[in-house]
Amino acid sequence: MPSTLRTAVSGLRPSRWLAGLWRNPDFLKLWGSLTITHFGGQITFLALPLTAALLLNASALEVGILTAMGALPYPLFGLFAGVLVDRAKKLPVIVAMDVGRGLALLAIPFCAWFGVLTMPLLYAVNFFVGLGSVIGWPAYQVFMTERVGRANLVEANAKIGVADSAAQLVGPGIAGALIQALTAPFAILVDAMSFFVSAWMLRGIPARETDAPKARRRAVGREIREGVAAIWRNPTLRALVWSIGLWQMFRHAFVAIVVIFGARVLGFSAGHVGLLFMAAGVGSLMAANITERLNRRYGMGPTMLAGMAGSGVAWLVVASAAGPAWMASAIFGAGLFLLDLTAMVFFINYLSLRQAATPDPLLGRVTATMICLTVATAPLGGLGGGWIAEHWGLRTAMTLLAVGPLALVPLVLRFTPLGLIRELPQPQEPAMTESLAEETTF
Repeated sequence: MPSTLRTAVSGLRPSRWLAGLWRNPDFLKLWGSLTITHFGGQITFLALPLTAALLLNASALEVGILTAMGALPYPLFGLFAGVLVDRAKKLPVIVAMDVGRGLALLAIPFCAWFGVLTMPLLYAVNFFVGLGSVIGWPAYQVFMTERVGRANLVEANAKIGVADSAAQLVGPGIAGALIQALTAPFAILVDAMSFFVSAWMLRGIPARETDAPKARRRAVGREIREGVAAIWRNPTLRALVWSIGLWQMFRHAFVAIVVIFGARVLGFSAGHVGLLFMAAGVGSLMAANITERLNRRYGMGPTMLAGMAGSGVAWLVVASAAGPAWMASAIFGAGLFLLDLTAMVFFINYLSLRQAATPDPLLGRVTATMICLTVATAPLGGLGGGWIAEHWGLRTAMTLLAVGPLALVPLVLRFTPLGLIRELPQPQEPAMTESLAEETTF
């Protein structure tokens, strides 16, 4: 290599960009598969409510029910998912759930092609996609923790945040273009294909001895109680459950109405909505790059709670979008930017705290149980957001929802230790170790 070229390459310091988990091949496959499904998810996020609202002329309440159906599997099956994750090898579970969600989504373009698409079908598809997420996501979380180690959790979640940010930065624009060109039902075909590609990628991860199931075959009820008890005994996990659960209720109410707010109240086309949602990706990408620095300066707990409060401010900004098209677009986009900036900071720290505070032998059950408990309120949020929008209007509904996170943060500061957390805690091992699996994760 000529000396000038060698100097130029060394000046770029490629080792700086390929450091840490970027050198972990298992993490790269996990990160790549999640990036692909995040891109596909951006399409369905826009296309599903637009299919209901524009093609099937659904009411705000019906769109709220659609959102609720996607979250309903969490309270119904979340506790059992934890037992399944601890009893099974994680990677086959993740692959199976990817394939299942892809097949469920294929039903939408198939039925649209034959002219038999209905709201009950959309409800069913969203329910089964949610069911796949209930089982697949905790398995993914545990598998990732096993492969990267606890010490790398913040880095791993930040890099996953980059993947989500990239998807939100580019995905909505692609989604809007696809919806404009193919119509919403057929754009969902791309999301279905993303799950199949993800499953194919993950099959290439080699097995390890640590992949073996960690739980004994015992009564399901007993194993569920162990997961719940581990959360109840840990002040950090207990505080996360109720605070995140309340926040999720407000969030899902917002998700239920934000797309149709843009389409019906502001008069934006699908492509226009997609372009504005790209602003959310900018905020998310920024959050993924600043969270660790904010944690070092202010502490994990205060940073996470600031992100929670910021989401309420962002919803107020989105709800205030009005005026000429350029002004409404600017306000709507600014609100989405602020929302994903604050919510991503919040979620990176939430996921890291949840994983770090959980004892190894209970990681699968606690992860799935916490997902179940924190998202159990989401169906109420979807229904509530749709009902309020149906009776009081979309703008009023969004304004009322913004009050929730702003009122929640003082309660969390007053009644939980989350505001005092400066760094990742050590897991509190259960008092009755004889009831746990003999093998630990790593």
